[in-house]
Amino acid sequence: MARKKKELPLLEKVTIIDIAAEGKAIAKVDDLVVFVPYVVPGDIVDLQVKRKKNKYAEAEAVYFHEYSPVRAVPFCRHYGICGGCKWQVLPYQEQIKYKQKQVTDNLTRIGKIELPEISPILGSEKTEFYRNKLEFTFSNKRWLTNEEVKQHVVYDQMNAVGFHIPGAFDKVLAIEECHLQDDISNRIRNAVRDYAYKHNYRFYDIRQQEGMLRNMIVRTSTTGELMVIMICQIVEEEEMALFKQLLQYMADTFPEITSLLYVVNNKRNDTITDLDVHVFKGNDHIFEEMEGLRFKIGPKSFYQTNSEQAYNLYKVTRNFAGLTGKELVYDLYTGTGTIANFVAKQAKQVIGIEYVPEAIEDAKVNAEINKIDNTLFFAGDMKDLLTQEFINQYGRPDVIITDPPRAGMHQDVIDVILFAEPERIVYVSCNPATQARDLALLDEKYKVTAVQPVDMFPHTHHVENVVLLNRR
Repeated sequence: MARKKKELPLLEKVTIIDIAAEGKAIAKVDDLVVFVPYVVPGDIVDLQVKRKKNKYAEAEAVYFHEYSPVRAVPFCRHYGICGGCKWQVLPYQEQIKYKQKQVTDNLTRIGKIELPEISPILGSEKTEFYRNKLEFTFSNKRWLTNEEVKQHVVYDQMNAVGFHIPGAFDKVLAIEECHLQDDISNRIRNAVRDYAYKHNYRFYDIRQQEGMLRNMIVRTSTTGELMVIMICQIVEEEEMALFKQLLQYMADTFPEITSLLYVVNNKRNDTITDLDVHVFKGNDHIFEEMEGLRFKIGPKSFYQTNSEQAYNLYKVTRNFAGLTGKELVYDLYTGTGTIANFVAKQAKQVIGIEYVPEAIEDAKVNAEINKIDNTLFFAGDMKDLLTQEFINQYGRPDVIITDPPRAGMHQDVIDVILFAEPERIVYVSCNPATQARDLALLDEKYKVTAVQPVDMFPHTHHVENVVLLNRR
């Protein structure tokens, strides 16, 4: 006999009191902490519990008795469905206030180390259309909202191009307008969609691994260049002819595209890092510029997705490094060498280390383009490459700049940094929680002397944080 599912409670007239991690807000009912998306402090709501543990629950707001006085009106028609930009209901000044609090809480509660006064967060001048890269997915399974399901809405087209719905890997929300990237992104996506509808192109079915159109990546730059990468599955020869007709339509309709590329992906996963990229029109790259430096960006290159705010982030990093022209600098997790090349003119030499070989090749090209001759770049796993032997061979660094992924630094890397004993460490992080953990491990030899949060992603809970550590 099937076990009867436990009915979860409805919590009535609950006041939202704070902002939590992952873009959710917090309410407290007796001793129970309740996490709720798409609400803000001051909202008074009825909450339907969706998941309950001993000390916390997850719920959704099903009725608003009173709206918070600090609540903003979401500007995007897809708000609350696509899963992105969850903080649109918070005015931007409130968003950066909570991001500042997030940094402070993580460094104090997790790090538990002595801290200086944390500088006020650097907000983003642009709060819409600030991204330089977006990826859209084609799917033959269009997501229907609860309201559409209740009203038995039937669309002429169940194919969709847009964003994956959180928790539904095989369904895509049809996006009409996204406020994250320049409007050219919307116009290209919608034009490709309409052309595909008109000519009966098959959208990808991720369950059956069938269909031609899979993904589209749009990259813009402050130089005005525009890259579009179309990713398809091609099984039969005539499909390639059809696909190239679509590419020609894009080239004719959007002369602004300076780099029109395509990838044939017949694998089960969406990654293109191991696949060839073909040029249909224009160049195989675009350029980004920063302080007179030019950075070549290929289809697989990493570059900070908020170009203008990345400049502010790098200026903070360079300022914290305190370079005089005499220092040997190690730039860990260098990526395409953006930070390494950005600070090179103020250093004696910069050594960049990165896991991805293609990124290191980009870093070398960027150094060459900008006539920078005092950088060295190495590809390999950080914990395997950055060893005491490496330091003995290439020199003990005066300054280490580290910008690790969200997981933070491996214990082996921290051990080698402690062995190297640079005068200063500049730690750039996209995750203040793992940064705080690492700072506690460095605390035996280093003191935090400056902290500068930087908001790279308005309307999300994500925040970058730059910390300066001086050797005790």
